Amino acid sequence: QVQLVESGGGLVQPGGSLRLSCVASGFTFSIYAMSWARQAPGQGLEWVSGISSGGGRTQYADSVEGRFTISRDNAKNTVYLQMNSLKPEDTAVYYCRRGYRTDIDAWGQGTQVTVSS
Repeated sequence: QVQLVESGGGLVQPGGSLRLSCVASGFTFSIYAMSWARQAPGQGLEWVSGISSGGGRTQYADSVEGRFTISRDNAKNTVYLQMNSLKPEDTAVYYCRRGYRTDIDAWGQGTQVTVSS
């Protein structure tokens, strides 16, 4: 069955960096767009970034544009989210999802990112 397993979250100081990874299995990864979304405490789900199946198209939420970079390695069935210049407001559970933005049909369990001094 479809599985998406995120890793790489943790506690980081403001201004720091983290790289999230999501390993996919149970489907042909290379033909699907992928995305990341996040949910902060007490908030709704926020779309963060999406990447096309071949990796040639990427898009970001205004709140992370210029600080986060999404990428993928189809040979490793993995999608990444490089997060730089982290801010306390980036604190959230981050979810890897199959689909770009409105066509989501699977997601992982999430990984916690906490930005605090």
